[in-house]
Amino acid sequence: MSNASINKTTPEWNTINWAKVQRKVFKLQTRIFQAVKSGNKVKAKQLQKLLLKSHYAKLLAIRKVTQDNQGKKTAGVDGKKSLRPNQRLKLVNELRLKGYKAK
Repeated sequence: MSNASINKTTPEWNTINWAKVQRKVFKLQTRIFQAVKSGNKVKAKQLQKLLLKSHYAKLLAIRKVTQDNQGKKTAGVDGKKSLRPNQRLKLVNELRLKGYKAK
């Protein structure tokens, strides 16, 4: 998955180009920072909304929680300790933030 874009039908968790994912998320975070720094609150809010809906951000969030986090081996409320790669992808595709409002 070198040059292919990552979309909601990403075939394999292990083939994701994580450097590209991190770059995309960081670039958007940088744009948010610049908008806030310049005092453009409307633009910052729009970019925050974009980040929340970003497939790249969701991929990175799921990776951090299920692989990078030190509490990854602690059972959650469902009693499960770890997720298989296909379960992680399913979780990314099901992640919705309804009702969240950027401040």
